[in-house]
Amino acid sequence: MKRIEAIIRKTKFQDVKEALLQSDIDWFEYHDVHGIGQSRQERIYRGVQYSTDVIERVAITIVCRDVILEPTLKVLLNVAHTGEIGDGRIFVSEMIDTWSIRTGEHGDTVLRDKK
Repeated sequence: MKRIEAIIRKTKFQDVKEALLQSDIDWFEYHDVHGIGQSRQERIYRGVQYSTDVIERVAITIVCRDVILEPTLKVLLNVAHTGEIGDGRIFVSEMIDTWSIRTGEHGDTVLRDKK
C-alpha cells in the first residue's frame, strides 16, 4: 500500500478532484495548507503591498493499493500541471497497515478500488 500526498494549486483542485473521481479513486482527503515557496518578492495590488512568500495550496492525501499507484500519479501529474513555478509537489510513502474501524479487518483489502 502507498500513501500519496499531493500539494497543488487551489485553482487546480476542482479539476484534480473530478479527474480522480473519474479514474475510480473514490476516497481521498484534502485540506487547505499554507507554505513557503521559492518566490520572496513583494507585489502591489490596488495600492496594497503583498508578500508572495506565503502561498495557499490544497493538500490531497490518498491511500491506495500498489496496483493503482501509477494511474493515480499520472492523473495528478497531468491535471495539476500548469508549467509554471508553484505547481506543487507529490510525495509517495509506504503504508505498513490499515484497519477498518467498523469491521475490524485490516490489510489492503480494507481499501476499495475497482482494479
